[in-house]
Amino acid sequence: MQQLVFATNNRHKLDEVSAKINGEIKLLTLHDIGCYDDIEETGTTFKANASIKSQHVYSEYHLNCFGDDSGLEIDALNGEPGVYSARYAGTHGNHAANIGKVLENLQGETNRKARFRTVISLMWEGDEYFFEGTVEGTIRNEIAGEGGFGYDPIFEPEGYDITFAEMSMTEKNAISHRAKAMEQLIAFLNKAAG
Repeated sequence: MQQLVFATNNRHKLDEVSAKINGEIKLLTLHDIGCYDDIEETGTTFKANASIKSQHVYSEYHLNCFGDDSGLEIDALNGEPGVYSARYAGTHGNHAANIGKVLENLQGETNRKARFRTVISLMWEGDEYFFEGTVEGTIRNEIAGEGGFGYDPIFEPEGYDITFAEMSMTEKNAISHRAKAMEQLIAFLNKAAG
C-alpha cells in the first residue's frame, strides 16, 4: 500500500481526508514521522503556503507528501479573510473570534457570496503537483450547526439550505473544497500507481 505524509497537525483536516481516502492509501501525519517543526506559512497565496509545507517535509524526510492550505474568500470583503482565514481575528485557530469578525464586517451587507478554496501541493518522487478545489456559497447572518470546524457554522453551500456545520462528514465530503482537491489527488495517485 502506498504511503503518503499529510503535512498537518489539524485533526479536523485529517479526519476529512482520511474519510475521503477510505483506506486506499496509508496516510501518515507529521507526528507519525517525528516532525515537530513549526512550519511557518509565510506565503501570500494558498498555493505558496501549501508548497511551503510539502517542500519542507520532502526536503527534511525524503517522503512523498502533500500539504494543503485553504480558506474562505468573501466577495464583499475583497476576498478576505483568504490566506489569513485561520488567524483573521488575530489568534491562530480562534474560530469563534474569526466568525465574529466576519459577521461584524458583513453587517448591513447584502452581497453575502463567498467560497471556500483549497490548494494541495503534492511532492511525489521529487516533483511537485498542484490540485485545487472550490465550493461556492453564501455567508449566513448567524451561526447554525455543531459540526465541522472553522467557518463551517456560517457557510451555506450553493444549492443547500443548511450550513457545513449542520451536515454530516459524509455530506460535507461529497461537496467540499478539500474533497474536490483530494479527488484530483487520489486520481493522480491511482494513475501513478497503475
